[in-house]
Amino acid sequence: MITIDNYLDSHYIHRSNWLRAAVLGANDGIISISSLAIGVATASITRDPILLATVAGLVAGALSMAAGEYVSVSSQTDIEKADIEREKKELEQMPEAEMNILSQIYEKRGLKKETALQVAKELTEADALGTHIRDELGINEISQAKPIQAAFASGAAFTAGGLLPLLVTLFAPVSKMEYFLYGFTILSLVILGTVSAKTGGSSILKAVIRIVIWGTIAMGLSALVGYLFGVSV
Repeated sequence: MITIDNYLDSHYIHRSNWLRAAVLGANDGIISISSLAIGVATASITRDPILLATVAGLVAGALSMAAGEYVSVSSQTDIEKADIEREKKELEQMPEAEMNILSQIYEKRGLKKETALQVAKELTEADALGTHIRDELGINEISQAKPIQAAFASGAAFTAGGLLPLLVTLFAPVSKMEYFLYGFTILSLVILGTVSAKTGGSSILKAVIRIVIWGTIAMGLSALVGYLFGVSV
C-alpha cells in the first residue's frame, strides 16, 4: 500500500545526491587512471613506471575527489544555511510581506488568489520557516546538500573505478598495454553507464554512448601525448 511515508520509494529523485557523486567518482576513476596509464605506457618500455604512475594517480585521485566533493557540497550547505538565517530574520521583521510572497508563489503555481492566500496562511500557522524554506528557497530533504555522503560516495567510487586499470597494468603485457587498457576501460564504461542509467531510471543507450565517447576522447588525447613525447621512462 502506498502511503505518505513510502510513496517516493519507487521514484529515483531521492537517489540524485549520492548517485551523482558516485557516477562522477567512478567515471573519473576509470577514465583518469586509464588515461594516465595509457599516456605513460605509450612512452615506456618497462612496467614499473606505468604501475607507479597508476598507483599514485589512484591514491591522489581518490583523496582529491573526496576532498573536492566535500568542499564544493559544503559551500552549497553554507549558502543554504545563510539563506535560512536570512529567511528567519525576514519572517520576524516583515511577516506580512513574507505572507504575500508565499501567496504569490502559490498563485503562480495555479491556485486562485483567494485560495493561494488561504493556503499561505494555513501553512504559515503550521510551520512558517519550514514552508518558506521549502516553497520560497526550494530547499527540501531530497535536494539538501549532504557533504559527508557526497565525499564518501565520490572517493569510494573513484577507487572502485580506478582498480580495473590498476589490475590491467599489473597483468597485461607491456608491449600492448595501451590496447588492453583501452579495451577494458571501454567495457567498464559500458557497465558503468548501464548501471547508472538503471539506478537513475534513464535511457541506458544514451548514458552508454555519452560516457564511452568522452572516455575515448580522454584516453586518445592521453595516448597522443605519450606518442608525441616518445620518451622512454
